[in-house]
Amino acid sequence: MADYYPDLWVVLKVTQDTGEVWYRVFASWYGGYAGSDRWKLNSGITKAELKDDFIAFHGTSGSIYYCHKNHYGMSSYSQSVLFGMQKQAEEVGAKVEVIWDKLEVNDWLEMEWT
Repeated sequence: MADYYPDLWVVLKVTQDTGEVWYRVFASWYGGYAGSDRWKLNSGITKAELKDDFIAFHGTSGSIYYCHKNHYGMSSYSQSVLFGMQKQAEEVGAKVEVIWDKLEVNDWLEMEWT
């Protein structure tokens, strides 16, 4: 179990070829002057709750992603990583898409994740 505080984040809807749907946080961090940008995909969202200015997304592994409510989006680096994920998913009959129509805090808190 770990806590993460990404610089940017989006929620992905992953649809398997069987019709099963998973929601995952796709988080990214800027590397800064001496580092490299990085990304992480959570294990699957089980619930979301508001903690101050952050939406706390609980994962199936027990990790929590504290995502600032005003930092929804991707960098050019994370967009390129996502493009690769989408291509790999298509090869096995799955679909990976960013949820762009639920950008209000309450949208995330009221969503059914499983």
